Formats: sequence, structure tokens, C-alpha cells
Amino acid sequence: MMPKFFIGPMSKNIVDAVVEYTNDTGVNVGLIPSRRQVEFSGGYVNNWKTRDFAEYVRSKTQNVMLVRDHAGPMQGNDPDDGTESLKFDILHFDLIHIDPWKKAQTYEEGLKDTISLINMCESTNDFSRKNISYEVATEESIRKFTPEELKRFISDLEKSLTCSAFKRIKYLVVQSGTALEENHNTGEYDKDRLLKMVDVARSFGKISKEHNGDYLENKLVKEKFDIGLDSINIAPEFGQIQTKVYIQKIEEQCPDAMEDFFNICLESGRWKKWVKKDFKPRENKVELINICGHYVFSNKNFLEKVHSRVFGVELDVKNKITERLIELNEHTT
Repeated sequence: MMPKFFIGPMSKNIVDAVVEYTNDTGVNVGLIPSRRQVEFSGGYVNNWKTRDFAEYVRSKTQNVMLVRDHAGPMQGNDPDDGTESLKFDILHFDLIHIDPWKKAQTYEEGLKDTISLINMCESTNDFSRKNISYEVATEESIRKFTPEELKRFISDLEKSLTCSAFKRIKYLVVQSGTALEENHNTGEYDKDRLLKMVDVARSFGKISKEHNGDYLENKLVKEKFDIGLDSINIAPEFGQIQTKVYIQKIEEQCPDAMEDFFNICLESGRWKKWVKKDFKPRENKVELINICGHYVFSNKNFLEKVHSRVFGVELDVKNKITERLIELNEHTT
């Protein structure tokens, strides 16, 4: 059974919790590392390289789909065309999200680059895993699609790719207005738009997949699945769950470590993409930590100044992640 929920592996603790959940329940789940989180040269999540991450998960379960989220140009820590990263992704992931839209300025450029990246994957000498699949299109925060344009896009891909390559496109990213800012989903949900996009996916035999499913009420998640959505990505929400556990433990065990946590987050600069321009960090310290905490869990200073001073985090995180996964599954079955 294909996963309904694809979770951002914001930390090793979260990965372990997802693995334990899927092994205990038999419910398949996807893990969706971005290039900044896990990369062939290393990432901010546990300093994992692509191979190390895949081997770690595979050593513990076969119930998790490994997905490269947002493979493509300008998606890593440094400007590039994304091809070097893809060479490693081909070897270690089950599904690769081909996403050139952060770089592409026009529909035509995005289409051309999607075709080029898929053809590169198909032609590489390392393409020995014939069960590999693709996900195409992108989330609204990167480029907004209308249902009509999405239909044109998947149709153009069908005309331009070989039959075998097009069949390997299993997932189509659909949009319904979701957007993330600070610790909230700030988008305006458009049910009719989602329905039309789900219909596009179905008409081409593809699995519909929405991104930015974080911080949604259970009834809204249920509604989306009830009208036909097949799967959804959730990432920062799970990182925030772990961050909140750290905040609670710090307040209970070593309050003076909160300032260290804040300074480490502030210096990382990772919070800037999630806040408004008038956000004042020093007037909103806990809020900044909540936004940015998951980026620094593997930071040396965090491990020495914060993590080493609190106890019981791993178990509490595992329990809360499990509770959320059970909750999500119960509301969509």
C-alpha cells in the first residue's frame, strides 16, 4: 500500500520514531529529505550523507518509502544545476521529486528542465534500479499552477518523454492554496481547485500529492482525502514537535540554556525564510526557536550547550510523533 503521509526527517529522533511507528503498525510512511537536510556531501540532519541516510533507514525497516524532495537546481546549500546530487539519489531513493521550478522563470523553461533531468536519470550508467519512480510539478510557494496548466504540463511530459520514462512518473504535485509562515499554515484553502487538480492526476493515472500539509486541523486533512487527495507532505510540523519538547525540558531542567538555544538558532539564519520582514528576533525569542529549532539539532554548539543538559527528550519526542501519526491515520481511514 502506498503511503498517505510523507514526513520530513527533521532529525534522527524523528526518523527513529517514524521507523518504530511503521514497524509496529504496518502502516507505510514516506520520508522526504530535502537536499539541505540530507545530501551526498552531508546535510543538517544528523550530518547524514545520502547513502548513510538510506542505509540507516533500510537497516531498520522496509515499510518506509525513501523520497528525495525537491531534487533539482538551486535546491541545495550552494547554487548548482542539481545533477551531481541526482546521481546519488538514483542509487538510494525509491522516489525522486524532479523540481526545477525554483530556477525556472517560465513554464517553458520548467518543462524543458523537467524533461532534461528525467532523461539524465534515465540515461545515466548507474540507472540500474528499474523500480525507481518520479514525482513532478511543485508546491505553490515555489510556483503556482492552475488546474489547466497542470493538465498541460503532464500532457506535455507524456508527449516529450519515452513511454517507459513517463510511466515512471507516479506522483503529481497538486495545489489547494496551502502556504507556510512562521508556525502556521497561512494559505487560503480552495476546495474546487484541489478537486480539479486531483481529477487531472487521476485522468493521467498518477497519484496526487500535496505539499505543505503542516499545522492543518484534522477535519481539513480528512476533507482533502475524502474528496480524492491520495497523499500529503508534512515536514516543519514534526520538527516543531521536537523543538517544543526541548523547550519544555529546558524550562523544567535548566532554564538558563534557553538563551543558548536562542543564540544558536539566531546565528544559523535558518529562520529568515519563514518570517515576515518586520519580525523582531530578540522580542520573539521562543517563537524564533519554535520556527528554527529543528535546523540546529545536529549543531555542535547545540549538542554541547543544550542537548547535553536535558534528559528524556528522545522518549517524549517518539511518543508525541507516534501520537500525531496515529491521529492523522485515524482521521483518513
